[in-house]
Amino acid sequence: MTLASLSLVVPLLNPKFASEHAANLCELRVCGTGVIMASMRLPAVADLFKRHCRRWIVAAIAIVMPAAILHAALPTEPEVSGRTSFAGQLLIASPSLRDPFDRAVIMMAQHGRNGALGIVINRPITRRPIASVLAALGADAEGVTDSVLIFLGGPVSPNVAFALHSTEYHGSHTLDIDGRVALSDAAEVLHDIGIGHGPKQSLIAFGYAGWAAGQLEDEIVRGAWVTAPEDPALVFDTDRSKVWTDALALYKNEH
Repeated sequence: MTLASLSLVVPLLNPKFASEHAANLCELRVCGTGVIMASMRLPAVADLFKRHCRRWIVAAIAIVMPAAILHAALPTEPEVSGRTSFAGQLLIASPSLRDPFDRAVIMMAQHGRNGALGIVINRPITRRPIASVLAALGADAEGVTDSVLIFLGGPVSPNVAFALHSTEYHGSHTLDIDGRVALSDAAEVLHDIGIGHGPKQSLIAFGYAGWAAGQLEDEIVRGAWVTAPEDPALVFDTDRSKVWTDALALYKNEH
């Protein structure tokens, strides 16, 4: 996602708004601008919103579908001039960071002049049948079996679904992040998983973490985050309760 191409506003998410928003997490709505909002009613998501939203001041992005973001908006060449891009890195919350990123580990998908985007990889919510998730996304679920663990990928647009996955799989709208982990529209990946043709490893997340231009760099300078090289074992395999401590150990080994 190139943040400059989207309309950025910064509202305060109060408990009443969050509760109402979470209560509607199973509607498919097509707005007048063509924006499609697909989501699921997940009690755990509602509870999470109610617990954390007092402190959540987040970038609410007017967004099209993940496929359009991945196909058109994400850059194909590095956009960070004179500094390091953190795309393909793990972004690890410092011990002092609080909600909504308390002990969060984020797989960074994009970092450029216009901002940054990543998926939180250690916020599992609940397991759901793939068919029901696809139905909530307004996608074809015919012939689909199995279930999938759903993650909260970040506080921005928690009703939009993404898939992090291994790179032997490549869909019609896939961003190869670093040669080992890729990012795709979740609906296509879920359908292929449900018919036995999906990636070997995957993580399905609703929502993402986003930063405006220069914001992530400033937060890192202030000590809110540290970074470490991406490790597929941490992204896909590690016990989710250990991801933060294991990622910090990886960071310390690199320094």
